[in-house]
Amino acid sequence: MVKKNLSGNEAVAQAALAAGAKIICGYPGTPSSEVIGSIWQKDIPGVTVEWSTNEKVALEIAAAGAWAGQRTLCTMKMSGLNVAYDSLISVVYSGCTGGMVLYVCDDPGVAAGMPEQDVRGFAQMSDIPVLEPCSVQESYQMIKYAFELSEQVGGVVMVRSVTSVSQSHAIIDVPEEPPFSAREPQLIRDIHKYTKAGAKICMDQHADLLARLDAAQDIITRDKLNILELGQKDGLGIISVGVVNTYVKEALELAAAHGIKTGGYSWLQVKNSNPLPEHEIRQMLEHCSKVVVLEENEPYVERGVYLTAYQLGKLLPITGKLNEVLSKINSYDAVTVLKGITAALGVAMPAELAEPYTEAEALCAARPIGVCAGCPHRGVYIALNNAVKKLGYKKDDVMITGDIGCTILGMSPPFHTLWTEVAMGASVAMAQGFVHAGVKTPVFSTMGDSTFMHAGMPPLLNAVQQNVNMTAIIMDNGWTAMTGMQVNANTASEFQQNETKVRVDVERIIRGLGVEQLFICDPYDLPKLTETLVEAAKLPGVKVVLTRRECAIQAGRRKIKYGTMHVDTDKCINCKICINTTGCPALVWDGEKVFIDQAQCNGCGICTSICPKDAIVKEGK
Repeated sequence: MVKKNLSGNEAVAQAALAAGAKIICGYPGTPSSEVIGSIWQKDIPGVTVEWSTNEKVALEIAAAGAWAGQRTLCTMKMSGLNVAYDSLISVVYSGCTGGMVLYVCDDPGVAAGMPEQDVRGFAQMSDIPVLEPCSVQESYQMIKYAFELSEQVGGVVMVRSVTSVSQSHAIIDVPEEPPFSAREPQLIRDIHKYTKAGAKICMDQHADLLARLDAAQDIITRDKLNILELGQKDGLGIISVGVVNTYVKEALELAAAHGIKTGGYSWLQVKNSNPLPEHEIRQMLEHCSKVVVLEENEPYVERGVYLTAYQLGKLLPITGKLNEVLSKINSYDAVTVLKGITAALGVAMPAELAEPYTEAEALCAARPIGVCAGCPHRGVYIALNNAVKKLGYKKDDVMITGDIGCTILGMSPPFHTLWTEVAMGASVAMAQGFVHAGVKTPVFSTMGDSTFMHAGMPPLLNAVQQNVNMTAIIMDNGWTAMTGMQVNANTASEFQQNETKVRVDVERIIRGLGVEQLFICDPYDLPKLTETLVEAAKLPGVKVVLTRRECAIQAGRRKIKYGTMHVDTDKCINCKICINTTGCPALVWDGEKVFIDQAQCNGCGICTSICPKDAIVKEGK
């Protein structure tokens, strides 16, 4: 065994390699990105590591690999499972020959953006086993166990992590990794298993799927994956799930420190939430007189506890979300767990812990999220706002739909440009909906290049087919930026990992979709971009404005600078319009004057178009 300092996501990647995974693919999405990110640039003989175009494609690649007898890992965040589910439900009906593990990260507390979606609902609809690690060490162990379980039952296994596990770090024990051992691929021709061509085929596959779930429950029970510690008879029973397992002991220590007696409590640590560990739950319900169920987000396990109690004819109080003691919102901690325990015991929560964050939150400074210094998107937002004015409208008159990624930062101050954010690629379709609804003023949509590759092409094709009067802005910065600067199909060829260094140019795709009115602009050229947006808005039909500049962070890492900026103090009147309009962190007001922080400035020059006195000067290229 060796010790390694790993994040939860890095532990998943290392475990997949140790388990002999031949294909590791997914789409970047915080909080799951580092699984592939940590091994993407490593040369691992015999192993394919891929950032796929979207989550559905990734899942289909992984499924085919598992059908061919290989071990495969597919990774995504919770929102990505929405995209992949169309294929997942068919894949799980068919099962697999090799081991297939689906690793999905939920985000209780919304630290990484998007909804507090609980993917266990998808697992329940799909009748697939779900394992829930509570630590970095368990992340490693459960991925390896998931591959074994997958092959034993012949089906997909989901490992569901959360932000507080996937993003945490720990020094863990891992074995010395053996070299990759290649398996010979299998080609199995079985229409009854791998198609859905007929009702009988589908129902037979459904029966097989349910049998696999039952088999998984038998194996998990045999392996004693869930940990049950029975304490005093008729005492308190604590059922905790996944990451909440790590908070229970701390909560009990808090209880002891405040004189709360928990007695000889019993404790069930649930490691798999689907299928439910019914054997252990039954033991606890027979043993305890009251139970508290502690799980983040949806009360899936709690509902199962109620059902099991009903089946046993046990009328005992069950504390959790369904009796409105605990919330479906936000992540848990030791104080939340103690709240559930005290409610189950019928004792008061210590006053000093009842509102633990109020004072700290009062001291927090407001920090709205914004774009980086030199970000090319800044020029797009400012130009859009200027174009709306030049067209004779107010901000509240013109619909500008937003999309996922850095694009959505246009909703933040000082821009306040974007109105909506729904899902990957939705901005173009939403814009069409507003036009069809009868909006007479210009309608704009915005999205990044990675989002366009992921899910933006179908709605743009639809707009072309229907000849919708709208302007789509595609902001090409060359990277999947917000999730950590991952490569996408449009990234420059020198950064592509494939041997032939193939890059798929987004401009050619746009033209190939039938867009005839395509404008290509430099977002650093604010006057020209503003003029182009005004011109496009006045034209009928579908218009696309493609803005092209590399992500400032990625360019900065290669020491790329577009010039040197300075403030001419003789001309500057300290009006701070440059700061208030751009929100650029490289523009600084020290209480007396405006100056430029050279450590942050990349010389984009957007601010030169903002200053009413031409006091900001650009030198160099």
